[in-house]
Amino acid sequence: MTARLVSGDLVRCDHGGMSRNGIYITERDGMAVVKLDSGYNIGVIPGSCTVIGHPEPAPGRNLDVVQDSKLPNLSIVSTGGTIASRIDYRTGSVTSQFNASDILLAIPELAEIANYRTIPLATILSENMTPAIWQDLARTVHDEIRGGAQGIIVTHGTDTMAYSAAALSFMIDTPVPIVFVGSQRSADRPSSDNAMNAVCAAAAATSDLGEVAVVMHATTSDDVCSIHRGTRVRKMHTSRRDAFRSLGISPIGGIEFPSRKVTLGPAAVRRGTNSLALRDKMEPHCALVQFYPGMFPDVLKAYEGYEGLVISGTGLGHVSTALIPGLARLIHEGTMVVMTSQCMNGRVCDRVYDTGRDLLAAGVIEAGDTLPEAALVKLMWVLGNENNREKAAALMQRDLRGECMRRSAYGL
Repeated sequence: MTARLVSGDLVRCDHGGMSRNGIYITERDGMAVVKLDSGYNIGVIPGSCTVIGHPEPAPGRNLDVVQDSKLPNLSIVSTGGTIASRIDYRTGSVTSQFNASDILLAIPELAEIANYRTIPLATILSENMTPAIWQDLARTVHDEIRGGAQGIIVTHGTDTMAYSAAALSFMIDTPVPIVFVGSQRSADRPSSDNAMNAVCAAAAATSDLGEVAVVMHATTSDDVCSIHRGTRVRKMHTSRRDAFRSLGISPIGGIEFPSRKVTLGPAAVRRGTNSLALRDKMEPHCALVQFYPGMFPDVLKAYEGYEGLVISGTGLGHVSTALIPGLARLIHEGTMVVMTSQCMNGRVCDRVYDTGRDLLAAGVIEAGDTLPEAALVKLMWVLGNENNREKAAALMQRDLRGECMRRSAYGL
Protein backbone atom coordinates (compact mmCIF):
# COMPACT_ATOMS: atom_id res chain seq x y z
CA MET A 1 0.00 0.00 0.00
CA THR A 2 1.38 3.41 -0.98
CA ALA A 3 2.24 5.61 2.03
CA ARG A 4 0.11 8.70 2.49
CA LEU A 5 1.87 11.76 1.15
CA VAL A 6 2.51 14.61 3.57
CA SER A 7 3.32 18.15 2.55
CA GLY A 8 7.10 18.56 2.48
CA ASP A 9 7.89 14.89 1.75
CA LEU A 10 10.73 14.16 -0.65
CA VAL A 11 9.17 12.00 -3.37
CA ARG A 12 10.01 10.15 -6.57
CA CYS A 13 7.27 10.26 -9.19
CA ASP A 14 7.16 7.83 -12.11
CA HIS A 15 5.08 9.24 -14.94
CA GLY A 16 5.12 8.83 -18.71
CA GLY A 17 8.15 6.58 -18.61
CA MET A 18 10.16 9.15 -16.68
CA SER A 19 11.19 9.34 -13.04
CA ARG A 20 11.47 12.72 -11.32
CA ASN A 21 12.34 13.69 -7.76
CA GLY A 22 10.84 16.63 -5.95
CA ILE A 23 8.98 17.90 -2.89
CA TYR A 24 5.32 17.06 -2.44
CA ILE A 25 3.30 20.23 -1.84
CA THR A 26 -0.38 19.33 -1.78
CA GLU A 27 -3.16 17.52 -3.64
CA ARG A 28 -5.27 19.70 -5.88
CA ASP A 29 -8.08 18.64 -8.21
CA GLY A 30 -7.14 14.99 -7.72
CA MET A 31 -3.50 15.53 -8.71
CA ALA A 32 -0.35 15.61 -6.58
CA VAL A 33 1.47 18.93 -6.91
CA VAL A 34 5.23 18.37 -6.77
CA LYS A 35 7.98 20.99 -6.83
CA LEU A 36 10.95 19.82 -8.89
CA ASP A 37 14.58 20.74 -8.21
CA SER A 38 14.31 23.24 -11.07
CA GLY A 39 11.80 25.23 -9.02
CA TYR A 40 8.82 24.47 -11.25
CA ASN A 41 5.70 22.59 -10.17
CA ILE A 42 4.17 19.58 -11.92
CA GLY A 43 0.91 17.73 -11.39
CA VAL A 44 0.96 13.92 -11.37
CA ILE A 45 -1.29 11.08 -10.24
CA PRO A 46 -0.79 10.68 -6.46
CA GLY A 47 -0.29 6.91 -6.78
CA SER A 48 2.73 7.48 -9.03
CA CYS A 49 4.71 9.10 -6.20
CA THR A 50 6.76 7.25 -3.60
CA VAL A 51 8.16 8.84 -0.44
CA ILE A 52 11.97 8.66 -0.49
CA GLY A 53 12.77 10.88 2.47
CA HIS A 54 11.92 13.91 4.51
CA PRO A 55 13.47 17.37 4.33
CA GLU A 56 15.91 18.40 7.04
CA PRO A 57 14.49 20.81 9.58
CA ALA A 58 14.70 24.43 8.52
CA PRO A 59 17.58 26.34 10.13
CA GLY A 60 16.70 28.24 13.23
CA ARG A 61 15.87 31.93 13.11
CA ASN A 62 18.70 32.78 15.51
CA LEU A 63 21.62 31.90 13.25
CA ASP A 64 24.26 34.63 13.30
CA VAL A 65 25.18 36.29 10.02
CA VAL A 66 28.87 37.13 9.74
CA GLN A 67 29.12 40.87 9.18
CA ASP A 68 31.98 43.31 8.71
CA SER A 69 31.71 46.25 11.07
CA LYS A 70 34.05 48.28 8.83
CA LEU A 71 31.42 48.41 6.09
CA PRO A 72 28.64 51.04 5.99
CA ASN A 73 25.79 50.54 8.42
CA LEU A 74 22.43 49.88 6.79
CA SER A 75 19.07 49.02 8.29
CA ILE A 76 16.69 46.58 6.61
CA VAL A 77 13.08 47.23 7.58
CA SER A 78 10.89 44.34 6.49
CA THR A 79 7.20 44.77 5.76
CA GLY A 80 6.76 41.40 4.00
CA GLY A 81 5.87 40.81 0.37
CA THR A 82 7.21 38.34 -2.18
CA ILE A 83 10.85 39.28 -1.57
CA ALA A 84 10.40 38.08 2.01
CA SER A 85 8.28 35.02 1.22
CA ARG A 86 8.68 31.28 0.91
CA ILE A 87 6.67 28.31 -0.28
CA ASP A 88 3.87 27.17 2.01
CA TYR A 89 3.72 23.41 1.60
CA ARG A 90 0.31 23.30 3.27
CA THR A 91 -1.37 25.23 0.44
CA GLY A 92 1.20 25.12 -2.34
CA SER A 93 1.16 28.92 -2.49
CA VAL A 94 3.61 31.63 -1.57
CA THR A 95 3.22 33.04 1.93
CA SER A 96 4.91 35.98 3.60
CA GLN A 97 6.80 34.37 6.49
CA PHE A 98 10.42 35.49 6.31
CA ASN A 99 11.71 38.33 8.46
CA ALA A 100 14.58 40.63 7.54
CA SER A 101 17.22 38.35 9.08
CA ASP A 102 16.11 35.53 6.81
CA ILE A 103 16.88 37.72 3.80
CA LEU A 104 20.51 38.05 4.91
CA LEU A 105 20.76 34.29 5.33
CA ALA A 106 19.25 33.71 1.89
CA ILE A 107 21.35 36.32 0.04
CA PRO A 108 24.93 36.13 1.38
CA GLU A 109 26.18 38.69 -1.19
CA LEU A 110 24.58 41.38 0.92
CA ALA A 111 27.25 40.87 3.57
CA GLU A 112 29.88 42.06 1.07
CA ILE A 113 28.22 45.48 0.78
CA ALA A 114 27.32 46.63 4.26
CA ASN A 115 26.82 45.86 7.92
CA TYR A 116 23.10 45.37 8.65
CA ARG A 117 20.63 45.89 11.41
CA THR A 118 17.29 44.19 10.72
CA ILE A 119 13.84 45.29 11.86
CA PRO A 120 10.80 43.08 11.09
CA LEU A 121 8.14 45.79 11.17
CA ALA A 122 5.31 43.81 9.53
CA THR A 123 4.68 40.52 7.79
CA ILE A 124 1.97 41.32 5.28
CA LEU A 125 1.19 41.15 1.61
CA SER A 126 1.17 44.68 0.27
CA GLU A 127 -2.57 44.84 -0.44
CA ASN A 128 -2.95 44.92 3.35
CA MET A 129 -0.83 48.08 3.72
CA THR A 130 -2.56 50.98 5.50
CA PRO A 131 -1.80 54.63 6.33
CA ALA A 132 -1.29 53.57 9.95
CA ILE A 133 1.46 51.16 8.90
CA TRP A 134 2.99 53.93 6.75
CA GLN A 135 3.21 56.00 9.92
CA ASP A 136 4.86 53.16 11.84
CA LEU A 137 7.26 52.66 8.95
CA ALA A 138 8.14 56.35 8.78
CA ARG A 139 8.81 56.50 12.53
CA THR A 140 10.93 53.35 12.40
CA VAL A 141 12.98 54.61 9.45
CA HIS A 142 13.42 58.01 11.12
CA ASP A 143 14.65 56.38 14.32
CA GLU A 144 17.10 54.17 12.41
CA ILE A 145 18.60 57.16 10.59
CA ARG A 146 18.79 59.15 13.81
CA GLY A 147 20.51 56.14 15.39
CA GLY A 148 23.28 56.16 12.78
CA ALA A 149 22.04 54.14 9.81
CA GLN A 150 23.80 55.36 6.67
CA GLY A 151 21.03 54.04 4.47
CA ILE A 152 17.68 52.24 4.73
CA ILE A 153 16.32 49.29 2.76
CA VAL A 154 12.57 48.70 2.99
CA THR A 155 11.44 45.29 1.73
CA HIS A 156 7.89 45.57 0.43
CA GLY A 157 5.36 43.80 -1.74
CA THR A 158 5.35 45.19 -5.26
CA ASP A 159 1.61 45.75 -5.72
CA THR A 160 1.38 48.84 -3.49
CA MET A 161 5.06 49.72 -3.16
CA ALA A 162 4.62 52.96 -5.14
CA TYR A 163 2.05 54.21 -2.61
CA SER A 164 4.35 53.47 0.33
CA ALA A 165 7.38 55.02 -1.34
CA ALA A 166 5.36 58.18 -1.98
CA ALA A 167 4.13 58.19 1.61
CA LEU A 168 7.65 58.11 3.04
CA SER A 169 8.76 60.71 0.50
CA PHE A 170 6.36 63.19 2.10
CA MET A 171 6.70 62.08 5.73
CA ILE A 172 10.51 62.11 5.98
CA ASP A 173 13.15 64.66 5.07
CA THR A 174 16.11 62.32 4.68
CA PRO A 175 19.84 62.95 4.38
CA VAL A 176 20.48 59.31 3.37
CA PRO A 177 19.01 56.86 0.84
CA ILE A 178 15.70 55.20 1.70
CA VAL A 179 15.37 52.39 -0.82
CA PHE A 180 12.21 50.34 -1.36
CA VAL A 181 12.75 46.95 -2.95
CA GLY A 182 10.62 43.92 -3.75
CA SER A 183 10.48 40.99 -6.11
CA GLN A 184 8.04 39.87 -8.73
CA ARG A 185 8.89 36.20 -8.32
CA SER A 186 9.49 34.33 -5.09
CA ALA A 187 12.79 32.77 -4.09
CA ASP A 188 11.62 29.21 -4.84
CA ARG A 189 11.32 30.00 -8.57
CA PRO A 190 14.35 29.70 -10.85
CA SER A 191 13.53 33.05 -12.45
CA SER A 192 13.31 34.85 -9.11
CA ASP A 193 14.49 38.45 -9.08
CA ASN A 194 14.73 38.71 -5.30
CA ALA A 195 18.51 38.28 -4.89
CA MET A 196 19.55 40.71 -7.62
CA ASN A 197 17.01 43.32 -6.55
CA ALA A 198 18.17 43.08 -2.93
CA VAL A 199 21.85 43.39 -3.87
CA CYS A 200 21.09 46.40 -6.10
CA ALA A 201 19.06 47.98 -3.30
CA ALA A 202 21.99 47.59 -0.90
CA ALA A 203 24.31 49.19 -3.46
CA ALA A 204 21.88 52.11 -3.87
CA ALA A 205 21.55 52.46 -0.08
CA THR A 206 25.32 52.90 0.24
CA SER A 207 25.53 55.33 -2.69
CA ASP A 208 25.43 59.14 -2.79
CA LEU A 209 21.62 59.08 -3.14
CA GLY A 210 19.70 61.25 -0.67
CA GLU A 211 15.99 60.62 -1.23
CA VAL A 212 13.29 57.94 -1.20
CA ALA A 213 13.52 55.60 -4.19
CA VAL A 214 12.34 52.28 -5.58
CA VAL A 215 14.98 49.87 -6.93
CA MET A 216 13.87 47.04 -9.23
CA HIS A 217 14.94 45.21 -12.41
CA ALA A 218 15.32 47.58 -15.36
CA THR A 219 15.15 44.83 -18.01
CA THR A 220 14.06 41.22 -18.22
CA SER A 221 17.74 40.20 -18.00
CA ASP A 222 19.89 40.16 -14.88
CA ASP A 223 22.04 43.09 -15.95
CA VAL A 224 20.82 46.34 -14.43
CA CYS A 225 18.37 47.77 -11.90
CA SER A 226 16.72 51.17 -12.16
CA ILE A 227 16.49 53.72 -9.37
CA HIS A 228 13.05 55.35 -9.51
CA ARG A 229 12.00 58.44 -7.56
CA GLY A 230 9.47 57.45 -4.91
CA THR A 231 6.81 59.86 -6.16
CA ARG A 232 7.18 59.16 -9.90
CA VAL A 233 7.08 55.35 -10.12
CA ARG A 234 4.37 52.86 -11.03
CA LYS A 235 4.11 49.10 -11.40
CA MET A 236 3.26 48.58 -15.07
CA HIS A 237 3.00 44.79 -15.37
CA THR A 238 1.55 42.06 -13.19
CA SER A 239 4.46 39.63 -13.37
CA ARG A 240 7.39 40.82 -15.51
CA ARG A 241 10.61 41.36 -13.63
CA ASP A 242 11.00 44.81 -15.23
CA ALA A 243 7.50 45.86 -14.20
CA PHE A 244 8.41 49.22 -12.65
CA ARG A 245 8.74 52.41 -14.67
CA SER A 246 9.36 56.07 -13.90
CA LEU A 247 6.52 58.18 -15.32
CA GLY A 248 7.03 61.75 -16.45
CA ILE A 249 10.77 61.55 -15.83
CA SER A 250 13.62 59.17 -16.55
CA PRO A 251 14.91 56.94 -13.73
CA ILE A 252 17.13 58.98 -11.42
CA GLY A 253 19.84 56.34 -11.53
CA GLY A 254 20.85 52.76 -12.21
CA ILE A 255 22.89 49.90 -10.76
CA GLU A 256 24.90 47.56 -12.99
CA PHE A 257 24.89 43.89 -12.05
CA PRO A 258 26.90 41.99 -10.97
CA SER A 259 29.46 44.81 -10.60
CA ARG A 260 27.09 46.80 -8.34
CA LYS A 261 28.24 50.06 -9.92
CA VAL A 262 25.79 52.87 -9.10
CA THR A 263 25.24 55.78 -11.48
CA LEU A 264 23.07 58.69 -10.37
CA GLY A 265 21.47 61.10 -12.82
CA PRO A 266 21.60 64.88 -12.41
CA ALA A 267 18.03 65.00 -11.07
CA ALA A 268 18.77 62.70 -8.12
CA VAL A 269 18.91 64.34 -4.69
CA ARG A 270 22.34 63.76 -3.22
CA ARG A 271 23.24 62.39 0.21
CA GLY A 272 23.39 65.07 2.89
CA THR A 273 21.30 67.61 0.97
CA ASN A 274 18.45 67.49 3.51
CA SER A 275 18.46 67.47 7.29
CA LEU A 276 16.54 64.67 9.00
CA ALA A 277 12.96 65.54 9.92
CA LEU A 278 9.78 63.55 10.52
CA ARG A 279 6.28 64.79 9.72
CA ASP A 280 4.19 61.68 10.13
CA LYS A 281 0.64 63.00 10.44
CA MET A 282 -1.76 61.56 7.87
CA GLU A 283 -5.48 62.09 7.22
CA PRO A 284 -6.76 58.61 6.30
CA HIS A 285 -10.26 59.74 5.27
CA CYS A 286 -9.26 60.37 1.67
CA ALA A 287 -10.06 58.37 -1.45
CA LEU A 288 -9.07 57.88 -5.08
CA VAL A 289 -11.71 57.26 -7.74
CA GLN A 290 -11.27 56.76 -11.47
CA PHE A 291 -13.80 58.40 -13.77
CA TYR A 292 -15.31 56.24 -16.52
CA PRO A 293 -17.91 56.92 -19.24
CA GLY A 294 -21.44 56.52 -17.90
CA MET A 295 -20.36 56.92 -14.28
CA PHE A 296 -23.48 57.61 -12.19
CA PRO A 297 -23.39 60.76 -10.04
CA ASP A 298 -24.69 58.65 -7.14
CA VAL A 299 -21.20 57.13 -6.87
CA LEU A 300 -20.02 60.37 -5.28
CA LYS A 301 -22.43 59.90 -2.35
CA ALA A 302 -20.10 57.20 -1.04
CA TYR A 303 -17.51 59.91 -0.35
CA GLU A 304 -19.75 62.28 1.60
CA GLY A 305 -17.94 63.22 4.80
CA TYR A 306 -14.50 62.40 3.41
CA GLU A 307 -11.79 64.99 3.99
CA GLY A 308 -10.29 64.57 0.53
CA LEU A 309 -10.99 62.96 -2.83
CA VAL A 310 -8.63 62.51 -5.78
CA ILE A 311 -10.22 62.07 -9.20
CA SER A 312 -8.32 60.24 -11.92
CA GLY A 313 -9.94 62.05 -14.82
CA THR A 314 -9.72 61.77 -18.58
CA GLY A 315 -7.13 63.53 -20.71
CA LEU A 316 -6.54 67.04 -19.39
CA GLY A 317 -8.48 66.21 -16.24
CA HIS A 318 -12.17 65.90 -17.03
CA VAL A 319 -15.27 64.08 -15.81
CA SER A 320 -18.73 64.12 -17.35
CA THR A 321 -20.88 67.19 -16.93
CA ALA A 322 -23.34 65.09 -14.90
CA LEU A 323 -20.79 64.64 -12.10
CA ILE A 324 -19.92 68.32 -11.63
CA PRO A 325 -22.89 69.26 -9.38
CA GLY A 326 -22.08 66.32 -7.09
CA LEU A 327 -18.42 67.35 -6.88
CA ALA A 328 -19.50 70.92 -6.12
CA ARG A 329 -21.67 69.65 -3.23
CA LEU A 330 -18.78 67.63 -1.79
CA ILE A 331 -16.52 70.67 -1.95
CA HIS A 332 -19.18 72.91 -0.37
CA GLU A 333 -19.51 70.39 2.48
CA GLY A 334 -15.76 70.44 3.14
CA THR A 335 -14.20 67.72 0.98
CA MET A 336 -11.08 68.81 -0.88
CA VAL A 337 -11.33 67.47 -4.46
CA VAL A 338 -8.13 67.14 -6.49
CA MET A 339 -7.99 66.39 -10.22
CA THR A 340 -5.34 64.18 -11.86
CA SER A 341 -5.21 62.44 -15.24
CA GLN A 342 -5.47 58.81 -16.22
CA CYS A 343 -2.79 59.44 -18.87
CA MET A 344 0.68 58.08 -18.22
CA ASN A 345 2.33 61.39 -19.09
CA GLY A 346 1.39 65.04 -19.36
CA ARG A 347 -0.43 67.33 -16.99
CA VAL A 348 -3.92 68.41 -16.00
CA CYS A 349 -5.19 71.64 -17.56
CA ASP A 350 -8.84 72.47 -16.95
CA ARG A 351 -8.75 75.80 -18.77
CA VAL A 352 -9.04 74.47 -22.32
CA TYR A 353 -12.60 73.10 -22.49
CA ASP A 354 -15.87 74.18 -20.91
CA THR A 355 -15.98 71.05 -18.74
CA GLY A 356 -12.63 71.91 -17.22
CA ARG A 357 -13.64 75.50 -16.55
CA ASP A 358 -16.83 74.29 -14.85
CA LEU A 359 -14.74 71.98 -12.64
CA LEU A 360 -12.52 74.88 -11.63
CA ALA A 361 -15.56 77.02 -10.89
CA ALA A 362 -16.87 74.22 -8.65
CA GLY A 363 -13.63 74.39 -6.64
CA VAL A 364 -11.72 71.38 -8.01
CA ILE A 365 -7.94 71.69 -7.55
CA GLU A 366 -5.59 70.85 -10.43
CA ALA A 367 -2.68 68.58 -9.48
CA GLY A 368 -0.45 69.24 -12.50
CA ASP A 369 1.37 66.09 -13.59
CA THR A 370 1.14 64.38 -10.20
CA LEU A 371 0.35 60.67 -10.56
CA PRO A 372 -3.06 59.71 -9.10
CA GLU A 373 -1.60 57.39 -6.46
CA ALA A 374 1.01 59.98 -5.43
CA ALA A 375 -1.73 62.63 -5.30
CA LEU A 376 -3.78 60.48 -2.93
CA VAL A 377 -0.88 59.97 -0.54
CA LYS A 378 0.11 63.64 -0.79
CA LEU A 379 -3.48 64.71 -0.04
CA MET A 380 -3.52 62.50 3.06
CA TRP A 381 -0.25 64.06 4.19
CA VAL A 382 -1.20 67.65 3.37
CA LEU A 383 -4.55 67.43 5.16
CA GLY A 384 -2.86 65.76 8.12
CA ASN A 385 -0.39 68.62 8.49
CA GLU A 386 -2.26 71.74 7.30
CA ASN A 387 -5.63 72.77 8.75
CA ASN A 388 -6.02 75.88 6.60
CA ARG A 389 -7.78 74.72 3.43
CA GLU A 390 -6.43 77.54 1.26
CA LYS A 391 -2.87 76.71 2.28
CA ALA A 392 -3.58 73.00 1.81
CA ALA A 393 -4.86 73.65 -1.71
CA ALA A 394 -1.72 75.64 -2.51
CA LEU A 395 0.46 72.77 -1.25
CA MET A 396 -1.36 70.32 -3.53
CA GLN A 397 -0.28 72.44 -6.50
CA ARG A 398 3.29 72.89 -5.28
CA ASP A 399 6.14 70.49 -6.02
CA LEU A 400 7.28 69.11 -2.67
CA ARG A 401 9.10 65.87 -3.52
CA GLY A 402 9.43 65.84 -7.29
CA GLU A 403 5.80 64.72 -7.63
CA CYS A 404 4.47 67.84 -9.37
CA MET A 405 7.01 69.18 -11.80
CA ARG A 406 6.86 72.69 -13.17
CA ARG A 407 7.39 71.44 -16.71
CA SER A 408 6.60 68.01 -18.13
CA ALA A 409 9.52 66.25 -19.79
CA TYR A 410 9.32 66.30 -23.57
CA GLY A 411 8.90 62.90 -25.22
CA LEU A 412 8.02 61.00 -22.04
